[in-house]
Amino acid sequence: MALVTAVAGPAAFLWDAYTNTTSTLDLKAGLAGNRVAQYIYSHESLWQYQQLHLQSLIEAPYADGAALQQRIYTTDGQLILEVGAPLTAPTITRRLPVIVSGQLRGYVEATSSFRTPLYEAGLVAVLSSLLGFGMYFALRIFPLRVLDQTMEALQQSQKDLATQNERLDTALTNMSIGLCMFDHQEKLVVANERFAEIFRLSPDEVRPGRTMQELLELAFHQAGRKEDDLQDTLRLSRRFIAERSSGYAVHKSGDGRSIAMTHQPTPRGGFVATFEDITERLLAEEKIKYLAHHDALTGLLNRAAFYERMDAIVGRIPKSRSLAVLSLDLDHFKNVNDTLGHPVGDLLLQAAADRMRNCTRSEDILARLGGDEFVILKVDSEHPADVTALASRLVEVLGTPFDLEGHQVVVAASIGIAIAPGDGTVPDVLMKNADLALYRSKADGGGTYRFFELDMDARMQARRSLELDLRKAIVTNEFEVYYQPIIDVKTGAVTSCEALVRWRHPERGMISPMEFIPLAEETGLIVPLGEWILRQACTEAAKWPSHVTIAVNLSPAQFKSKNLVPAVTKALVSSGLPAKRLELEITELVLIQDNESAFAILHQLRDLGIRIAMDDFGTGYSSLGYLRSFPFDKIKIDQSFIQDLPHKEESLAIVRAVVGLSSSLGIVTTAEGVETDEQLSSVTSEGCTEFQGYLFSRPQSAGDIGRTLSEQATPTINTASESTETRRRPASDTLPLPAISLPPETPS
Repeated sequence: MALVTAVAGPAAFLWDAYTNTTSTLDLKAGLAGNRVAQYIYSHESLWQYQQLHLQSLIEAPYADGAALQQRIYTTDGQLILEVGAPLTAPTITRRLPVIVSGQLRGYVEATSSFRTPLYEAGLVAVLSSLLGFGMYFALRIFPLRVLDQTMEALQQSQKDLATQNERLDTALTNMSIGLCMFDHQEKLVVANERFAEIFRLSPDEVRPGRTMQELLELAFHQAGRKEDDLQDTLRLSRRFIAERSSGYAVHKSGDGRSIAMTHQPTPRGGFVATFEDITERLLAEEKIKYLAHHDALTGLLNRAAFYERMDAIVGRIPKSRSLAVLSLDLDHFKNVNDTLGHPVGDLLLQAAADRMRNCTRSEDILARLGGDEFVILKVDSEHPADVTALASRLVEVLGTPFDLEGHQVVVAASIGIAIAPGDGTVPDVLMKNADLALYRSKADGGGTYRFFELDMDARMQARRSLELDLRKAIVTNEFEVYYQPIIDVKTGAVTSCEALVRWRHPERGMISPMEFIPLAEETGLIVPLGEWILRQACTEAAKWPSHVTIAVNLSPAQFKSKNLVPAVTKALVSSGLPAKRLELEITELVLIQDNESAFAILHQLRDLGIRIAMDDFGTGYSSLGYLRSFPFDKIKIDQSFIQDLPHKEESLAIVRAVVGLSSSLGIVTTAEGVETDEQLSSVTSEGCTEFQGYLFSRPQSAGDIGRTLSEQATPTINTASESTETRRRPASDTLPLPAISLPPETPS
C-alpha cells in the first residue's frame, strides 16, 4: 500500500498532465487547421506562399497563456510556416491534417513544453513518497516497534514475575516460621517446608487441597495431643474466620514445645496462618526474667527484687506480727580479692551464699545487694530469740574456714538487725536501721551481730554533721599545727619535732583527733588537710635552728592521690626549708595497700634528700620484709610496747630486737610515748637513739615550740615540777592513729 501510494500518485498525475497537454494541443492544432482550411478554400492557389497571412491565422491568443510553437506542412512534408519561440525540452507535439473539400492539403502541428508538468509530477512523487513512507511507518514499522516493545515488556514482566516467584519461593522455603494459606473453603493453597518441619509432617501430607481440619488432625496426632486440644484449636480458628479478625494463640505440643499461631484474614474470604516454635525464646525470656530478679553469681535475689518482695511483705504484715531484717557483710573480703584474686573471691561469695541458704527457712528471703553485702528478711519473727539464734548461727558458719581451690580462706561476718514494726514500718527505714546496726557491729571488731538501737541513728546524724563541719573547717582554716619535740637520748637535745594537727571548732571548741581523723580518712578530706599541714610545718620549721628537723605524717590516701611528690616539692620550695630537714613518717598500711606504687613514690622522695621513717613499727605483719625492701632512715617503735616497759618481758624483748635490728642496718630508732623515768631508762639501756613523749613535753603551739627551741641551749628533762603520775599520757591519747599521729585534745 505504501509502494502503490508512492508510485500511483505521481504516475496518475503525470498521465493526467500528459493527457491534458495532448488534448489541449489537439484542440489548438484543430482550431489552427480549420482556419487554414478556410483560407485555402477561399484562396486555392498559391496559399502556401502567404506566410504572413497564415501566421496571423494561427497566432490567435489562448486563455491559458501557455507557450506554444505551431508549424504548417504541405502534404509532401515541406515546412511552410513555423510560429513560436523554441521550447525547452521535453516537448509534446500533435499533428492534425488540413482537409479542404475532402482533400488533404497539408498538416498543422502544435508543440508545447512538458517540463513544468514533469516538475510538478516530481513534487507529487516526493509528496507521494513521503506519504508512502508515512503509511509504511504507520502500517508496518510503528506497529512492529510497538509490538516489539510490547513483547519486550511482556518478556520483562514474565522475567520479573519469575524472579518474584523465585524470591517468594526462596523466602517461603527459608522462613524461620511455618506459613500456610487457605481459601474460603478452608482448603490449603500453599504451605512452606517449615510448616511441615514444625509439625513433623511429610511433604506429601502437606499438599494443596487438604482442609484445615485434616492438617490439624495430622499435626495433633503426630504431636500426641488430645482430641479436646484439637477441638479447642478448631473452634478458635473458626471463630477468627467467622469474625474476619486477626488472632494469636500459643499451643503446647506433646513433646514440650511451645508453638505460636497467628491468624490473618485475606480479602477473598481465606486466611493466612503462621506457626513459630517459640520454645527457646520463652526459655530465654524466662532466663532474662530470672536474671533481672536474681544475682548472676550466687543465684540469690538482687537488690531490686528484694526491695519489691520486702515492700509487698511489709505492707501487708499485721501489727501483731513482726519480721526481722538482717544486714550482713563479710569481714576482710577485700583482702581475699587482693591476695588470691577475684575468681577466688567469687567462689567465696558463692560458698557463703550456700551456707546462708542452709541457715534460713524456705519462707525467709535471702538476697545479695552487691559486693559482699547480703540481706535476710526473716518472716514471722515472733521471738527475738529466733533472730538471735539465726544471727549466731550465721556468724558461726561463716566464720568456719572455706576451702576454695586449695586455698583455706577465713573470713567473718558482721550482722546488723532491725525488727519491724518497732524499728520501722517502711522498707527503706528498716534497711537504714539494719545498716546502722551493721556499722556498730563492724566498729566493735566484726565477727558479731548487733541489734538496732535508737542512739545509733543519732550518732550517724552527728557523724554527718561533723563531716559537714569538717569540710567547712578546711575552707575556713579552723585547724592549727602543734609540735611535739623528739629528744636525742645521749645529749638530751631536741633533734626533731613531730607536726600534729588540732581542730578548734568555733562552737564545740577543741575536737578530739580521734573523732575527725578517721572521718577525714573515709571521706578523702585527709588529702587537702595533709597538704596544708605539710606546708604549715615546713614554713614553721624554716624558722628553727638548722639542726632541728620536722617530721610530718603521711596518710595512705595521699599516696593514692598521685599528687604527693609535687605537693612535698611545692611545700619545700615555698618555705625555703632544705629537703634534708624534712622527715616523712608512714605507717605499714601505706605499703600494704599498694606496695609497688608506694615504694616508687618513696624512692622519688628519698632522691630529693628527704628522710623516710617507719611509724608504729611492730604493729603490722611484714615490717621486717619492708626494712629489707626500702632503706628507711628511722624506725619509730610504737608506744603500745613502750607503755609496758620495764615490767613486761615480751615488750622488752620486742624493743631489744627492733633496736638490735635497726642498729645493724644503721637505722635510727625512736621510742614513742615515753611518759616515765623508768620507761626512759629502759629504752636508753636497750640502745634507742631518740625518744618522744610527755616525759619531756606535750605538743606545743608554733609560738611555744619556737621559744622552747631558742631558749634551750642545752635541753634538759625537768621532772621535778611534775610527778610521774601527772605526766602520764591520758588513756585516750595512747591509741595509735591510722595516718597522722595526733596529741590529746588539750595542748599544754
